[in-house]
Amino acid sequence: MATQRITIDPVTRIEGHLKMTVEVEDGAIRDAYSSGTMWRGIEIILKGRDPRDAGVITQRICGVCPMAHGTASILAIDDAFKVKVPDNGRIIRNLLLGANHLQSHILHFYHLAALDYVQGPDVSPFIPRYKGDYRLPKKLNDQYVAHYLQALEMRKKCHEMLAVFGGKMPPQITMVVGGVTVTPSVDKIASFLWRLREIRDFVENVYLPDVLGVAEVYADYAKIGVGHGNLLAYGGFPLDGAGKEKLFKSGRYIKGRVLIMDPAKITEDVKYSWYKDSTSGKAPFDGMTEPEPEKAGAYTWLKAPRYDDQPYEVGPLARMWVNGDYRQGISVIDRHAARALEAKKLAAVMEEWLLQLKPGEPACAETKVPDSGEGMGLTEGARGALGHWLKVKGKKIENYQAVVPTTWNCGPRDDKGVRGPVEEALVGTPIADVDNPLEIVRIIRSFDPCIACAVHLIKPSGEMKKFRVI
Repeated sequence: MATQRITIDPVTRIEGHLKMTVEVEDGAIRDAYSSGTMWRGIEIILKGRDPRDAGVITQRICGVCPMAHGTASILAIDDAFKVKVPDNGRIIRNLLLGANHLQSHILHFYHLAALDYVQGPDVSPFIPRYKGDYRLPKKLNDQYVAHYLQALEMRKKCHEMLAVFGGKMPPQITMVVGGVTVTPSVDKIASFLWRLREIRDFVENVYLPDVLGVAEVYADYAKIGVGHGNLLAYGGFPLDGAGKEKLFKSGRYIKGRVLIMDPAKITEDVKYSWYKDSTSGKAPFDGMTEPEPEKAGAYTWLKAPRYDDQPYEVGPLARMWVNGDYRQGISVIDRHAARALEAKKLAAVMEEWLLQLKPGEPACAETKVPDSGEGMGLTEGARGALGHWLKVKGKKIENYQAVVPTTWNCGPRDDKGVRGPVEEALVGTPIADVDNPLEIVRIIRSFDPCIACAVHLIKPSGEMKKFRVI
């Protein structure tokens, strides 16, 4: 049978725009190419600036997950400044990031991914849509449509909760080097708490049961979208001042074993990316952002992150697997289930953190910009392992690099030709109808891509393509 090429450009209902091209032969995908079609120039923007600016500027990387970038950036600057954050500051930072995680997880299921399984009424935003196997019983389907609307209100509550200590959202304005500029008070704790309890109730009694309902009806997707099977987590939400104990541990899963994670083994390849080959294989501290938009053989602005030369999937499934909270499998359904279970775990522990705050005590340490230094900020964004690295020289940023979750997941082949995680997850998937490739977007959206995080400036040459909203 002749090979057919399917190109979806852009893949919608994700954060940002992704182009995916697959080759179908004998009714199944035999190869895939993931392409980020815009260039991320944030590292160049930051060069020469006061290092304290990075925590503000990097939040503009993404409107959905600004807290994750703000957190990674501030942790990197804390590291470079050698500052110790007071417990109040550490806890409030965790609460801010946790609120953003909850908002993002609810967003992902109800407003991005669920419409691959749920048929809403024939009005926007439920149409246009692919034709395909929408299997939910009508009663359950209608219930999910109602929850789609309820989830909008819960997301608003998450933003309000974050704004209690963050000032506003997006982006927050209180997290700074050394801690946060807001001090906890009884009224702020109470304001945060009543919203958190409402959100927790929604997560436990609506979100989680809805995900399990989809998992039951679409049980075949527990064997689809597996990929390489390697999982990586940096760890996040520190539970002590030294940052040694964390809610989510760092680690990696490969070949049936959970092993330690050494950040010194992280590199980025660019053979198939529109960057100069001379920048390939470098560790983030020495990473370079030198675009080459006409490079032969390249097909994306995303780099190819690797750990010890191996591709790894990152995200809630990786975190839950490394922590031993979820070990059912690696697939489309497993990603959704792990994300919902993580939301439940996080909402519960956030209430404990909130009650650990000590009103009236300091939430920020004094800091001074060093003449030189370097810092690394590793955390867990809603979509997975996120790291920021910077070097300071002459009190200014000399170099800055961010390796984001979607670069890990949606990156291209590496210098050895090994596919990225999403590319590999697509290979072998049966396609029932090449004109309505619902299977492709179900797999892609299970990773919850954020192309806005991975790329930032549109290529100025050429015409803008026409596209369908799917």
